[in-house]
Amino acid sequence: MTIEILSYAERAILYAQRVTTGKIISCKWVKLAAKRFLTDLRNAESRWYFVPDIANEVCRVAELMRHEKGRLQGQRFRLEDWQVFILCNIFGFIDENGTRKYREAFILVPRGNGKSPLAAIIAIWMTFFDGEPGAESYCGAASEEQAHEVFRPAKAMLEQVPELTKRYGITVAAKSIYQSSTRSRFKSVIREPKDGASIYLAVLDEWHQALDAVQYDCFKTGANKRKNSLLLEISTAGVSTQSPCLEKQREVERVLDGTVENDRLFGIIYTVDPETDWTTRDALVMANPNLGISNDEEALLLDQAEAVRNSAKQNIFRCKHLNQWMTATTAWMNATNWQTSGVDESFLTEEFLKSCECFIGLDLASAVDIAAVVKVFRRLQDGKYHYYIVPRFYLPEARTTDPTCQHYQKWVHDGYLVSTEGAEIDFARISADLIKDVDKYNVKALCYDPWGATDITQQFESRTGIMRVKVPQQVKFLSEPMKRLESGVLNGTMHHDNNPCMNWQMGNVEIKTDFNDNIFPRKNKPEDKIDGPVATIIALSQAIQAPSSERKYTRITFF
Repeated sequence: MTIEILSYAERAILYAQRVTTGKIISCKWVKLAAKRFLTDLRNAESRWYFVPDIANEVCRVAELMRHEKGRLQGQRFRLEDWQVFILCNIFGFIDENGTRKYREAFILVPRGNGKSPLAAIIAIWMTFFDGEPGAESYCGAASEEQAHEVFRPAKAMLEQVPELTKRYGITVAAKSIYQSSTRSRFKSVIREPKDGASIYLAVLDEWHQALDAVQYDCFKTGANKRKNSLLLEISTAGVSTQSPCLEKQREVERVLDGTVENDRLFGIIYTVDPETDWTTRDALVMANPNLGISNDEEALLLDQAEAVRNSAKQNIFRCKHLNQWMTATTAWMNATNWQTSGVDESFLTEEFLKSCECFIGLDLASAVDIAAVVKVFRRLQDGKYHYYIVPRFYLPEARTTDPTCQHYQKWVHDGYLVSTEGAEIDFARISADLIKDVDKYNVKALCYDPWGATDITQQFESRTGIMRVKVPQQVKFLSEPMKRLESGVLNGTMHHDNNPCMNWQMGNVEIKTDFNDNIFPRKNKPEDKIDGPVATIIALSQAIQAPSSERKYTRITFF
């Protein structure tokens, strides 16, 4: 009987295939990471191509290392398939100039799955075996103790392979590891390195503990000086809604689900799908790729059972062993449900839209930021009203040409975002476009957030005779239409045109529920725009009311 021995690259491919076909129990984000990898392998037109020899060499060197502690102390490191998959992704894709695809990698995995040793292996390779002269590598964290959690295993691994360190001239000291021939070094730092650092690798370990993004920003700036530098964030979930780690996780999720394009960011998130019962063994398997290997399955099952019995233990168990941010405000709209509710643009023809009643929502926000005009079309089908959401976005040219806003530039190029000349929004352009909407469609009402929109709506009403409806951004006006939007997406009566700018903004909407079960849209940080969803909710506040044959649309008055 012949046993086929797979290369590391082949193992990575097989792992991705088994994840995507469901042979390995995995959450949505791991499945999307695996799908992305397989798609990249097949994309012949991409700038990047996969080099198995490079991926294999990284993994080969990794398995020369020895475990630092535990029952495997002193034994050779044996990569699990999920670890091989991560290493092959980060190091296997290059372009014709030898530039690596990924400049940043985000790995979120629960406690006890060997994330620090994996980060240590990446640090050893990047610093001493990647061929970079004078490589500067750092492991940073909020405390000295945490900063050593990656440096310590890297130090212990190299101390146990003296023949290797001697051959490559690597000196292992108490607080740094140094290679004299290349003048490369690896050390831990608290907060940020000194000015002038030219960083080749920066590891942010247990990043959920960070109170701000100061260290991340410093590392990122220093890493920009090197061609193949890598910024590596590796963590478990945490509890702070303001954590830069949570912000990065949201960004990674948008990349994985296709809402935002960023082919220089690798990300994988091992957690539990919301619909999965957290009290089951399947939940443990889904979130813990090293279950029964670096962590004790029986002990975790006992902890899980205790968390089921004792609600006081539930949050910490779900946070640390299922990678769920238990006290963080979560994204409101399920991304998969929202994407499923999209319809092909060939369906939303002018003829079809003209047959509908139209309600326009307007959110102008700021003169220097995104302005949203959202048309919500309503049509009776099979005894139920269906709603079709068609947004239009405006942004000043000064913002769309900002090199840090590449997603805006792409949306302008593809026609999903209107770039208006100058540094401020061209309100005259918006006003003219609104008049064109009236000429085209059966517009019943212009619904608007009164902040900054009084002049433009007054002009609209005087020129068209169509009622304008003031909808203040208050819970009592927005809660019900917001709930109807969510339920309509679930029951198949809310549809949209798959505008990527709107898809991105919908993923930015967060909520908190009050004691009366009212909800209100909010965002986590200023750059997370939600103008489109807010304009949609404003329009729906009138669109979900009785049809025009049964009521008149009147101004909302308040004191």
